[in-house]
Amino acid sequence: MLDIIISSLAQGVVWAIMAIGVFITYRLLNIADMSAEAVFPLGGAVSAIMITNGANPLVATAFAIVAGGLAGMVAGLIHTKMKIPPLLTGILVLTGLYTVNMHVMGRPNIALIGANTIFKGMTDYLALGRNIPVIIIALIIVALIILILNAFLHTEIGLALRSTGDNEQMSQANGINTDRMKILGYMIGNGLIALAGSLVAQKDGFADIGMGTGTIVIGMSSLIIAEVIIPNQPLGIRLSTIVMGSFIYRIIIDLILNQKYFKVEPYDIKLFSAVLLGLVLFLPEMKKQFAKRRRNGQLTGGK
Repeated sequence: MLDIIISSLAQGVVWAIMAIGVFITYRLLNIADMSAEAVFPLGGAVSAIMITNGANPLVATAFAIVAGGLAGMVAGLIHTKMKIPPLLTGILVLTGLYTVNMHVMGRPNIALIGANTIFKGMTDYLALGRNIPVIIIALIIVALIILILNAFLHTEIGLALRSTGDNEQMSQANGINTDRMKILGYMIGNGLIALAGSLVAQKDGFADIGMGTGTIVIGMSSLIIAEVIIPNQPLGIRLSTIVMGSFIYRIIIDLILNQKYFKVEPYDIKLFSAVLLGLVLFLPEMKKQFAKRRRNGQLTGGK
């Protein structure tokens, strides 16, 4: 059981970076960005091809972030300048990036076994297995992301970005260029998603063209689990709770995979992920219904 918890924590912390990226577009801009499913493998592809060609893993990871940001800029421009709805924008970018990812990689997958990844130095030094160094490094990266994002989103530009998602018409009336804010939000969100893809590829030892399938489901599940368990929190705490939501999501999936009551094939995970997201999305409504029945019961009892 301890091994499952440690493995889930390692997965959860890395994937939390992707969930924070989804938070930027889905919660702050009120946009469900489907392009995440292609931006995630883009980050893995860029870092993997650079590492296999001798680049420093930190440099490769930085280029992955830049690539994700550029993809986000393209998505933002398509949505704001071409006036294409967010869902169709995501589908267009998702479709186009598949070809881009194949050109970057040159083949469907790239192995990083034994390569000099961002985790390798600490793994060799600590000699505590693969998961502990991943948890330590990923937690440091997540902490920096949360601190930087929290500070940025309280600046004038950050407040304008948040205002755009809350009320676009009112923001325009107050002189905010909402198109620029949307493009910026797309760039930040997709840059973080590409960073997560880069770290997952380096952690797992390979980058694959299909590694982004289900990314948006994982991100939204982690985000909503956190909001249901610890609702109505200030921005900094909300960002922090996403790590907890990602860990809970991952441990649920790992427990399903490792239970002994019925056989689970690897391809069944997508179904379980979809069902879990459906249940998670239903949780807020279920809480409302429970609270309503409780109030009605108290009123009836008072009579």
